Amino acid sequence: MAGARTFFEPPKGKAIWESRFGYSMRLGLLALVLAAVAGIPLGILAALRRNTIFDYLALLVSTIGISVPSFVLAIFLIIVLAGHLNIMKIIQRDWSSPGAWLVPAIALGFGTFAYIMRLTRNSMLEVMGQEYVRTAKAKGLSDRVIVTRHMLRNALIPVMTIMGPALAGLITGSFIIETMFGFPGSGREYVTAIGNRDYSMIMGTTLIYALLIVLANLTVDILYGFLDPRIKVR
Repeated sequence: MAGARTFFEPPKGKAIWESRFGYSMRLGLLALVLAAVAGIPLGILAALRRNTIFDYLALLVSTIGISVPSFVLAIFLIIVLAGHLNIMKIIQRDWSSPGAWLVPAIALGFGTFAYIMRLTRNSMLEVMGQEYVRTAKAKGLSDRVIVTRHMLRNALIPVMTIMGPALAGLITGSFIIETMFGFPGSGREYVTAIGNRDYSMIMGTTLIYALLIVLANLTVDILYGFLDPRIKVR
């Protein structure tokens, strides 16, 4: 039970987000925000510029991101940034600065970014062929209005579908990344608990992870009502 206390409780005098579980949650949220902020706009641009060089590059990057495991990308970033460019430490000791979180977040969220970008592109291409989009063009509306008011909300519904499981996966699936970067999160502690056969901590952590997945999917279901007016949340 002592391991469970260090897992969920912050150090003395610290806030709850300073615990190991809080560190992993913040890293997962940062990875998801970076993936969404970069993936959605690039996916929209790739769809609007279909069959151009930008579209082909976006497809290439998304294919690489989906195919390459996160730990391989982490090794590449460590070799380039720490070994050749010497702009980061291989083992970070101080995690108080925001810049120290950036590289682990990129390594953790790059696969999600690639999947969001490809899914956004495919959704936009599907929406572009709908009748209401052709009607909006026939009315003389500008391309910006058509994209932002008519196409984007419907195209984001499939993207929002994966955002919930992606968030839960990023928060709970950072075991290898945390170990490689020496990150003081719950992933390393969870693996240590498995090695030490700390069953109480393993079961408690698994239940919390399952609760996070349920809450994330519930949040996505509620957001459907805001994206699509045809869906009513009662």
